[in-house]
Amino acid sequence: MNAEPPEDPGTPIGRRVLLGTLGLGALGVASAPVLQRTLEGFLGAAADKDPTGLTGLLPNGGGFRYYSVTTSVPRRSATDYRLTVGGLVRRPARYTLADLRALPQTRLVRDVQCVTGWRVPGTPFEGVRLSRLLDAAGVHPSAGAVRFTCFDGAYSESLTLDQARRADVLVALRMQDHDLGHEHGGPARLYVAPMYFYKSAKWLSGITVTEKVRPGYWEDRGYDVDAWVGRSNGRDDVPTD
Repeated sequence: MNAEPPEDPGTPIGRRVLLGTLGLGALGVASAPVLQRTLEGFLGAAADKDPTGLTGLLPNGGGFRYYSVTTSVPRRSATDYRLTVGGLVRRPARYTLADLRALPQTRLVRDVQCVTGWRVPGTPFEGVRLSRLLDAAGVHPSAGAVRFTCFDGAYSESLTLDQARRADVLVALRMQDHDLGHEHGGPARLYVAPMYFYKSAKWLSGITVTEKVRPGYWEDRGYDVDAWVGRSNGRDDVPTD
């Protein structure tokens, strides 16, 4: 039996090379947040114009993937964004982004878990608890669910009324301590912390209180309506709460 050859110790590096490498490393650490946001913006813009959806498979520094069910998504600014609350309520409402920002904000830090397998740990989200908007609207006693629609014109989601009233369900305005950009579903998106990320509908435009749950976009295509992380869709991921 032949003895294993000794490990190659490699070529020694000089002091200047070492210092230069350390300098580049420090520069990378300092510039990482800027580079990450630039890359996210680039990939988000590319995915927004990609009819194949293949750009959604590309990772970025934040660990997220970009998904859209349409070939393009219109943009909404802080001045023209509107969120409507209606259906089985006594006081229908229409919120501007400034209106939502003026309400008490809740900050949650949870892992984000996609049903396709990727996970982004310790992601901060900030926004208005959905229960606050429902209480302000005055939900009718016959109501049992909430439906969400989006300004991409195609995506939708639903929760039971009990799920929607959880303290860890937000109309999110910020993510990772920045205002939500278009590529992450801004100016406002749904955030359902304990469920797989497809429940956290991007580009949120409508909240409609209904009598019964109406399956959302992906549920019509085979995903579970109740999407608890680790307890649905045949997966055993660690819960996010």
